[in-house]
Amino acid sequence: MYEKIKKEFIEVESRLSESGIINNPEKLAKISKRHAELRGLIALIREYDNIEQQIKGNIDIINSEKDSELVEMAKAEQGELEIKLASLKKQIDLELKPSDPLDVKNIIMEIRAGTGGDESALFAADLFRMYSHYAENKNWKIDILNTSHIGIGGLKEIIFEVKGKNVYKDLKYEAGTHRVQRVPETEKQGRIHTSAVTVAVLPEAEETDMEIKNEDIRIDVYSASGPGGQSVNTSNSAIRVTHLATGVIAQCQDQKSQQQNKEKAMQVLRSRVMAKIEEKKAAKEAKARKEQVGSGDRSEKIRTYNFPQDRITDHRIKKSWHSIDRIMDGGIDMIIEELKRAAQ
Repeated sequence: MYEKIKKEFIEVESRLSESGIINNPEKLAKISKRHAELRGLIALIREYDNIEQQIKGNIDIINSEKDSELVEMAKAEQGELEIKLASLKKQIDLELKPSDPLDVKNIIMEIRAGTGGDESALFAADLFRMYSHYAENKNWKIDILNTSHIGIGGLKEIIFEVKGKNVYKDLKYEAGTHRVQRVPETEKQGRIHTSAVTVAVLPEAEETDMEIKNEDIRIDVYSASGPGGQSVNTSNSAIRVTHLATGVIAQCQDQKSQQQNKEKAMQVLRSRVMAKIEEKKAAKEAKARKEQVGSGDRSEKIRTYNFPQDRITDHRIKKSWHSIDRIMDGGIDMIIEELKRAAQ
């Protein structure tokens, strides 16, 4: 069973050692990603095959063995094996046919300070740290595309790419407004402050998904700036790209060259334009950026992080968790799993 997948895995593994692939970073990245996707699936299939062989062996014992004790043992084991086999088949079929075809995509994540001033920017930095640690635990790779800092260590905005296996499948539930209640580091009186941060999660649109021609865009070049608005170089390396038909804008200044900034800005632009097109289709489950982030007002919250009470509450499923420090250190697995179960 699943011979087609086994054959593809062997072919993909073989291609990884071809010189034409090794010397082509773009092809190597694509083949490596497919290899990583198939590796977990092949592990499940091998386990499935192993249990199937055990079941066949038990059937032979039941049908031909004269030792009644061995027959009874085989019959007792058979029921458990069949339940395990059915569960594995369900897992494999879900991997082969994800409910959302975008689940296998890498993502562009955008975190922005909303209401709450400096405290909101500080919490935006905390959320970025949380997602970075979560990504590290999942062996995903993060690539920062654009940042805007404030002087005390906060982030007015950060846009970054997350690459790995089924990234969108897990992180799509993080889109929305995140509210924090805590005593700010800047507050001497010890007063609890409430602020909000918006998070957008966009499935990454590759060139094959969204072709944007040169005549469809306007490119502006300007000087990059560092934290606090200080100039970090004297050359015009920062790039702002405007999609003329939709008015969607993307900019990047964090790369080493103008060309690299242009490539990253185009990467963000494609994902934003694709999301805008989805939004216009008015599909209920469209991952449109505008619907995800709302206005950044505290009332449009999906989750509250209450530090004094050591509690995080997700308002969509009306469930709370404690150990907030551990969760903020990247331990959001339990929250994401609960949201996935509720969605199913």
